[in-house]
Amino acid sequence: MNKRIYIVEDEAIVALEIKRTIIKLGYIFVGMASNYDDALKGIKVSFPDLIIMDITLKYSKSGIEIAKELQKTNAIPIIFLTSITDESVMHAAVATEPVGYLVKPFKREELQSTILLGLYKSSQKIQTHTDMFPLGYDYFYNIDEKLLFYGEEYIHLGKKETALLHTLVEAKGAVVTFNILEKLIWEGSVISESAFRTLLYRLNLKLDCKLIESVPFYGCRLVLPQT
Repeated sequence: MNKRIYIVEDEAIVALEIKRTIIKLGYIFVGMASNYDDALKGIKVSFPDLIIMDITLKYSKSGIEIAKELQKTNAIPIIFLTSITDESVMHAAVATEPVGYLVKPFKREELQSTILLGLYKSSQKIQTHTDMFPLGYDYFYNIDEKLLFYGEEYIHLGKKETALLHTLVEAKGAVVTFNILEKLIWEGSVISESAFRTLLYRLNLKLDCKLIESVPFYGCRLVLPQT
C-alpha cells in the first residue's frame, strides 16, 4: 500500500516542490498546512503515515510544538526540515524523536532517501509493538503478559496497579464502576475512597500523564488515543 504523506511548510514554493516530488515518487499526498492550528486539524482527519515538517513556522508555534502535541495521541513519524543550526533548537527537535532531518536547501534525491529511511525506521519501531495495546503518549500495554512499556522501556507496576490498568484496558475506554473495581482488585472487600484515590495516584505517576479519567462518584476509564 502506498504511504500517505502530509506536509507542514510555510514557504509555498518549498511546499509545492515537496508535493510534486512525493507524488512523482508514488506516495499519496494527503494535505498541507503552514501553521500549528491548521496542521493539527489536517493531520487529525487525513491519517498520514509520515509528516514532512519545517521546524520554524512564521507567525505560528514551531514544528517542534506540533510534534509534541501529536505525541500525546499519535505516533506518526516525522521528518524535520530546517535551515537553522541553533544547538538548543536542534536538541529540542531531537527530543521529539523524528525519523529524519533535511537541511535546506536539499535535493530531490535527498528527500527521496530520507523518506525511505524514515518509513523504514518507523516500520521497525512498530514491529516491536505488534503484540502491544497502544495507550497513547508512546505507552504500550502487553495484555497477555500484563506488562507496561514506555517506548522500549519496561515500567514496573505493583499487583493492584497492574489489576487496575488491565481492567481499564480490557474495558477499551468504557467507564468501569467502583463496585466492579472493588471486586476485581480488592476481591470484593469494601474499601475507602481514599484507598482508591491513592492507587490511582500511584498509577498515574508511573504513566506520567493523564491517561485515566475519573468519573466522580461512579468509576473511571482509560482515555484512549483518537483514531
